[in-house]
Amino acid sequence: MSSILQDTKAKLGIPSDYTHFDSANIIDHINTTFFILNQLGVGPEQPFVIEDESAEWEDFVPQGQVEAVKSYMFLKLRQYFDPPQNGTHINAINEQIKELECRMNYQVDPVVED
Repeated sequence: MSSILQDTKAKLGIPSDYTHFDSANIIDHINTTFFILNQLGVGPEQPFVIEDESAEWEDFVPQGQVEAVKSYMFLKLRQYFDPPQNGTHINAINEQIKELECRMNYQVDPVVED
């Protein structure tokens, strides 16, 4: 198992021992993203929040769903914390986010055909 905060920082290129942005920026954005995921029906019934590096991915979702959540978290944090300057790159990230939202939503609320 791995830390949500540390994994997210690593994907953003922030060293694990650099904590200046942790509480004021990164943790707030992580919790905002968990709020969005909650509204999509992903994760526990109550909105999930982290306070420090002790929270792990499996505390939020079972092992089989972790990778999509990690990808979604990174893309959302990239938008909040370090948005790209290139419009094409921004559009590509937005499309990836939309696709993940659609797929995760389908995973928790599949269409049942008669």
